[in-house]
Amino acid sequence: MIELQKIILVYLLVINVATFFTYGIDKWKAKKSKWRIREASLLCLAVLGGSIGAWLGMRTWHHKTLHKKFRYGVPAIIIIQLAIAGYLLYQSRIGG
Repeated sequence: MIELQKIILVYLLVINVATFFTYGIDKWKAKKSKWRIREASLLCLAVLGGSIGAWLGMRTWHHKTLHKKFRYGVPAIIIIQLAIAGYLLYQSRIGG
């Protein structure tokens, strides 16, 4: 079980760092009037585990903060992911 936990932690670290920089790249592209990363792709990265990176990217790069689907969607994704993680931790501790 410890090995699986390490894999999950490494995955979450990688996806969050990648998501953070993806938001930064999209902000740079927006400033340079270049081809942009689709909003669906940005949100998908958050859903796939990069929600903290998305939130930090939004705050750091001041990107997508006025779009309601990001302003409310990314925090909602974080809450849902934390609830799922809490449930899974609880289940693993009671032997479910």
